[in-house]
Amino acid sequence: MSIESISGWVLPVTLAFAEETAVLDGAAPVKLWMHLLAAVIFSLVGVAVLAVCFKLMNKLSPFSLKKEIEEDQNVALAIIMGAVIIGMSIIIAAAIQG
Repeated sequence: MSIESISGWVLPVTLAFAEETAVLDGAAPVKLWMHLLAAVIFSLVGVAVLAVCFKLMNKLSPFSLKKEIEEDQNVALAIIMGAVIIGMSIIIAAAIQG
């Protein structure tokens, strides 16, 4: 998907959302900004929880993850850690959405 095709539908969808919100109540810009602020806050909380989970996994493992992945080129461990991070991200996203 190219940038042109993405920008071709993002602006109309955003404007349609803003117009729909304006029809629902008189404070459309405030409501839109509140949703954006909530999204940013939840994103920051999600990234912080993911970082804590990664640090915890690093502490609980019997070896240094950095040494195994970077110095010893352990590709299998890198794939497993990537899968764990993706799994935690899905769980955090589901928890944030409610």
